[in-house]
Amino acid sequence: MKRYAAEVIGTYALVFAGTGAIVVNDVANGAVTHVGIALTFGMIVMALIYALGDISGAHLNPAVTIGFWTARQFDGKEVVPYIIAQLIGAIAASATLRVLFLEHDTLGATLPAGAWWQSFVLEVILTFLLMFIILNVATGAKEKGIMAGAAIGATVGLEAMFAGPICGASMNPARSIAPALVSGHLEHLWIYIVATIAGAILAVFAYQFIQTETDSGTDSMSEHHAVEEL
Repeated sequence: MKRYAAEVIGTYALVFAGTGAIVVNDVANGAVTHVGIALTFGMIVMALIYALGDISGAHLNPAVTIGFWTARQFDGKEVVPYIIAQLIGAIAASATLRVLFLEHDTLGATLPAGAWWQSFVLEVILTFLLMFIILNVATGAKEKGIMAGAAIGATVGLEAMFAGPICGASMNPARSIAPALVSGHLEHLWIYIVATIAGAILAVFAYQFIQTETDSGTDSMSEHHAVEEL
């Protein structure tokens, strides 16, 4: 239950701070700025990874949970409880913002700025990159783990910075589902569910291919050195 509670609290904080920055920016006539919104998303993710990583792994994202499960780094029976916890936290955050900002229409919902397929492709690529980086920095050598929060937070901020104006740079079904449900803007929600999960799963295959190639190369070098010693 501690892990589930951590996912509820963490996803609440992520959605409250991130989409809250969007809402405040709209209400305050651009005071936060687009760069400020991107930095808010990146910094809250970084802080939560350091705060909750040892408790729940700080997934905070159904696509990431599904990605870890696909990579066989997460127990299948924990997938649904984790996703439920993430959705509870995200929806609670959007409900809080609704109470605070009754006049706001979208509550920071992710909506395509252009054609739907453009946002779909962007979300696949963005989530692919995020999941690929997560898999490579959150596992393996301990020295990588120390900087995992900074690397992942920087990736979220970077992707939100350049892609946010077009697709919203969700990379996270919970982050998109919550404001869409609470604000009633469900018309493009499917994009941010299907594309993000697809991107995360594709990243797992790329990660496994690279790791397999790396392991094979390491084995070959070991065999070569063994032969030289003989």
